[in-house]
Amino acid sequence: MTDAAKDDERLLDKAGRVREGEELDIARVDAFLKRNMAGDGLGGEPEVRQFPGGASNLTYLLSYPGRDVILRRPPFGHKAKSAHNMLREARVMQALKPVYPYVPQVLAICDDQDVMGCDFFVMERIAGIIPRQDLPSGLSLSAAGTRELCLSVIDRLIELHGIDPSASGLDSLGRGEGYVRRQIEGWSDRYSKARTPDAADFETVMGWLAAHMPAGESAIRVIHNDFRFDNVVLDAATPSKVIGVLDWEMATLGDPLMDLGNSLAYWVQADDDPAFLAMRRQPTHLPGMLTRNEVVAYYAERTGLKAQDMHFYLVYGLFRLAVIVQQIYYRYAQGQTKNEQFAGFGKVARYLEKRCLAVLDAAEIGR
Repeated sequence: MTDAAKDDERLLDKAGRVREGEELDIARVDAFLKRNMAGDGLGGEPEVRQFPGGASNLTYLLSYPGRDVILRRPPFGHKAKSAHNMLREARVMQALKPVYPYVPQVLAICDDQDVMGCDFFVMERIAGIIPRQDLPSGLSLSAAGTRELCLSVIDRLIELHGIDPSASGLDSLGRGEGYVRRQIEGWSDRYSKARTPDAADFETVMGWLAAHMPAGESAIRVIHNDFRFDNVVLDAATPSKVIGVLDWEMATLGDPLMDLGNSLAYWVQADDDPAFLAMRRQPTHLPGMLTRNEVVAYYAERTGLKAQDMHFYLVYGLFRLAVIVQQIYYRYAQGQTKNEQFAGFGKVARYLEKRCLAVLDAAEIGR
């Protein structure tokens, strides 16, 4: 291996030890895979490691002597009825792969509860850099290189939103029309069901969203619904090149501006307040990264989609993130998960309410 190849190897995203309470029955999983992936190089026993994150579905690396594969399963504990549908995620990926090459190939799907007590699927591993909270140690980009990376990631979202569902045979991915109303009503209902005694109120935010919904969708497109930097895979040799897009659990047909709002909820920039900077999960604060306003302008220029009032989509994205955070905190508060990283999620949800209210104030000032 050359020195350059060794450097690239060190930058690859790596899995760590399996967290307590999230262990797999690997003997059963191994037997299932060898029955269903015969001839795919799965000889011997796999080493099992777990990727960081895992606030929603859990992701494991199974390293066989001749091949690595990725296993995706739902979290342990109580789940919302419509959440964490592994079979749907796998089938969405299979449908999208022919028209969006960044989707990993699905290798096996399991709906046999006797194997692991839940549905799960296994996919190919796309080995590369995943830009999580910070770029990996050893990867240093200039401001110009960071901007190139940033635009490359946004371009993959734009490319996804450019897919015509009807022309691509993807009409079955979702209902499409009425998406905005379903999201506002659905996430409001989910928040109510995930309340804990110390939960944020969010009544003002939910009322404002219900009252300010646009008359219809800006367009009906394939949307990812969780498009973030830590859901893309970068080429280790050319870090500005996206080679994979992960986590298709919530992909559907819907309004692409809602998808953009979801992404902007995670977009912490360098001049944000200390509390939001402390929540940062992706390196959007680096010199060269676009600001949220610049992302909106770039997206509008490239897609031709322009929102009369982007405040609605920004508030929606923040509120939806707060509901996801509160749902996870509810599971932790109920003792349904032992992951200690979730202990502070109630506080995060309360902060996100304050951030929503600040955007509402800005929206009123702008009228």
